Amino acid sequence: MKTLFITLLFITSSLISSAQIHVFKPLPYAYDALEPYIDSKTVEIHYDKHHRAYYNNFMTAAKSTELENMSLKQIFETVSKHGDIVRNNAGGWYNHDLYWEIMSPGGSNMPKGKLSEQINSSFGSLENMISQMNDTAMKRFGSGWAWLIVTDEGKLMITSTPNQDNPLMDVVTQRGTPIIGIDVWEHAYYLKYQNQRKSYVESFWKLVNWDIVNTKYVDALTGKKK
Repeated sequence: MKTLFITLLFITSSLISSAQIHVFKPLPYAYDALEPYIDSKTVEIHYDKHHRAYYNNFMTAAKSTELENMSLKQIFETVSKHGDIVRNNAGGWYNHDLYWEIMSPGGSNMPKGKLSEQINSSFGSLENMISQMNDTAMKRFGSGWAWLIVTDEGKLMITSTPNQDNPLMDVVTQRGTPIIGIDVWEHAYYLKYQNQRKSYVESFWKLVNWDIVNTKYVDALTGKKK
């Protein structure tokens, strides 16, 4: 009886541990909270259909495999070994978590402290950084992302990836920890902006929550990656 109890406790603990590792986060605000820059219907479809589908597909692929008990950071470090289904869907899940998290209604403050200093050191000014990010987003052919990342050397860099790849993956040329990501898949903006990606990208900055970005920058410097 004691052996059975210990076995059941171990199984239960394993299931709880797995569930805690892979959780689909609630949207941090209402669907209409990002109006007028991102419309309610786009947020609803983007979050509840596209984003949720990436998570569900990943969970299906991960079921009864070692992936159930690996963090996304661990998965991305060896994603080339796990196949396209895991790469695309784990990437899509993570990328969108970051995307929703770094935005808030009306945006929030400005970069401060070490982040502000590093932006000025790396790009000359915040305005220059935003201009370069926008240019990178516009030059991403087809679907993908533009990123502001912290490199392993602690430097800021702007980069881009196709599809649902991200800079944490071992399949990309320039690796680092993302602290801002601009989604340039058409489903992120087409209902409101149609083919005007430039207008969407420029509007994105009116929503950036710099308090969150500051926190992510500090975490990246101290090695706290998801």
